[in-house]
Amino acid sequence: MTTTARRASASALALIAGATLLSACSFSIGTGGDAEAAPDGAVEFDDLQSATIQLEALGTFVSPQEGGYEAAGRGSGFLISSDGYALTNNHVVTGAGTLKVWRGGDQSDTLGARVVGSSECLDLAVVKLEGDDFPFVAFHEGEIDTADEIYAAGYPLGDPTFTMTKGIVSKADTAGDTPWASLDHVIEHDAKIRSGNSGGPLVDPDGRLVGVNYAGNDKYDTNMAIHRDEVQNVVEDLKDGKNVLSLGINGEALTDDSDTGLGVWVNSVASGSAADKAGIEAGDLLTSMEGVTLGTDGTMADYCSVLRTHGQDATLSVEVYRPSTDSYLRGQINGDAIEETTTVSSRVSTPQNDSSVSRTSTGGFTTVEDNDGVVSVDVPAAWNQVDGNKFVDDRNNYFYGVEASSNLEQYQGGWGAVGTSVMASDTAVSNSSPEDLLNWATKSLPESGCVSTGREDYSDALHTGRFEVWTGCGETAATYILVAAKADSGRYLTLVAVQANSEADLDAADRVMNSFTVAL
Repeated sequence: MTTTARRASASALALIAGATLLSACSFSIGTGGDAEAAPDGAVEFDDLQSATIQLEALGTFVSPQEGGYEAAGRGSGFLISSDGYALTNNHVVTGAGTLKVWRGGDQSDTLGARVVGSSECLDLAVVKLEGDDFPFVAFHEGEIDTADEIYAAGYPLGDPTFTMTKGIVSKADTAGDTPWASLDHVIEHDAKIRSGNSGGPLVDPDGRLVGVNYAGNDKYDTNMAIHRDEVQNVVEDLKDGKNVLSLGINGEALTDDSDTGLGVWVNSVASGSAADKAGIEAGDLLTSMEGVTLGTDGTMADYCSVLRTHGQDATLSVEVYRPSTDSYLRGQINGDAIEETTTVSSRVSTPQNDSSVSRTSTGGFTTVEDNDGVVSVDVPAAWNQVDGNKFVDDRNNYFYGVEASSNLEQYQGGWGAVGTSVMASDTAVSNSSPEDLLNWATKSLPESGCVSTGREDYSDALHTGRFEVWTGCGETAATYILVAAKADSGRYLTLVAVQANSEADLDAADRVMNSFTVAL
């Protein structure tokens, strides 16, 4: 997909491998031998241009680099039936306000179109063009093998001129995870594709569909297409208006400067989709879904694995960071809409010894859990020492718990190391309250010089309770942050504590407080 924008090129939207444009190549076009008989209306190789379309999607997108802006992005596609159904990539059309289509490079005849069905995990979308009696592309029959001759067709760089490149299949069937898709069946080939080829057909010498182009990487000279079999498995559902492995986002996995995964960035949201109904907005960062940290490897694999496991219609817990308001939100897809939760860093002063402590809370995050798999939470990757044992409180309540720190011995024995403790109990519901938990957890803190700043009410999409901050703890003058809450379901009580010695630790505390999950 290529884009011309009022502020910047939308190629900056996608954090994809190979930021430079692929170079052109020269070739000669041939028919490659005896052609198979084409289905009624299907194009032969020489007429492929007539069935290949260019799409322009106009809408408002939010980029992690550029912020929000209105943009017109162009990609490729192709007709798959005479009555006007066409295939393209999800990232070309999802979230667009309007669609324009030109067929065969003819810019004098603009066709209207609407998105019928889509899949962000498969990066496929079906659109319906106005009109009928269209030429269309038929599917290749038989095996697709390494070294097969193939051609990539489309409209690279947003140019209305129809373009083809020639190559061979390098890998006939491989898995492919990218920042914007997660596919089980991908074809790698060496027919050069560029930005703007997205959604265009990859065909055999007879003009039959082998795959749908969706990604390229200049650095490694790699070009990728969604395998024909992957397409055939879902195309009828998409034509019938059924989304597949989709919540309705145009998203991409986001990484920091050290390539550590941060989550799934939402470039745009389809109106009326499950994501839209849940309150997810363009510019949000999805950090966790169903207790699974998203984008850990810089791809959509984690996100799509959750959808494959639970299904897109299931009620899915989700955690979101919204940079525009510097807020965290929790809620559900296909359930209770997301709500803003407590942001620790906005309610706590920076620890006084910020300049002299080790910055162990910087970098990426990882998920840790207790030994029974009941409690899980996202913590800085440097907090790699973990204790997941259960314990009993002074009222004989069993608590599932996990503690994590860069130095667990120092964290558990004093104030020399930062870390977190997250615990939950279903038995404590009958004899304790959030206030009781706070009293129990803080009764010895004054002995270390800690001073309470007072208690406040706390609530998120799943819990209601109390929030308290203690400052000046121990020789490091640490800040100790606690939340005690009861699940709104009434099933358990939970206590979350974070020790902070620096501003970075407060940012980590935000992630801890807004990522913990309890399976009780």
